[in-house]
Amino acid sequence: MRITAITPENIGTEHICCAISDKKCADGVLAKKKLMTSMMGGGYSFQKLDVRGKVFIDYMPAELSWLPISADGYMQLGCFWVSGQYKGKGWGKALLGECIESSEDLNGIIAVSSDKKRPFMSDPKFLKMQGFEIVDEAEPYFKLWCRKNDNKACTPAFLEGARSGICDNNEGLRVYYSDFCPFTGYWNETELKKYADGKGIPLELIKIESRDEGRKVPVPWIINSVFYKGKFLTQEIKIDRILEKVL
Repeated sequence: MRITAITPENIGTEHICCAISDKKCADGVLAKKKLMTSMMGGGYSFQKLDVRGKVFIDYMPAELSWLPISADGYMQLGCFWVSGQYKGKGWGKALLGECIESSEDLNGIIAVSSDKKRPFMSDPKFLKMQGFEIVDEAEPYFKLWCRKNDNKACTPAFLEGARSGICDNNEGLRVYYSDFCPFTGYWNETELKKYADGKGIPLELIKIESRDEGRKVPVPWIINSVFYKGKFLTQEIKIDRILEKVL
């Protein structure tokens, strides 16, 4: 087994791991591949283990990132997933090593995570073990982790507009989502819409389609951010269970 880089030349034939067997999200896979290809010239990288499984990492220069973060000169860690039989065998450290090597001439690496392990986020315990430290926080539980190469480098920070965890829709659900995850289109536009219609809950879907739009989201998470009556609820995608508790 070896780590393989996704490139414009092989992206048409290589799988991108996370939605590998989910036929419902086939359109989402194509949308993510299109977005990945458009960003590769700017330094975006997607590395995966050459197996039919969910073992991958992606990262990009912070200047290319859509997240509401001030971090010029850093590499931003994106999705990072090691699952199933591949856990505990050093593949997480090996994948992160690809990012570290690509960041040697930069100020360091940043990652948005949380106060504990949460779905769709990197494990903060693992980040700490690999030399990351918390340098900023945003409501309700977002943490900005940083692994500096140069202690004299500027310290990254969330943009002020991303700190509150509050949006201006107080009537029902609002979801910010993007093609960075192949699941979000189907689950929001089909399943969540069906659920909200059945419960009579107003639903507003806001698809983020540019860096400028992403940097205006009121939390530092653009993959999938769900708000209910103006307050951030969850970054998870399948949210029926969570909503049942809230309602």
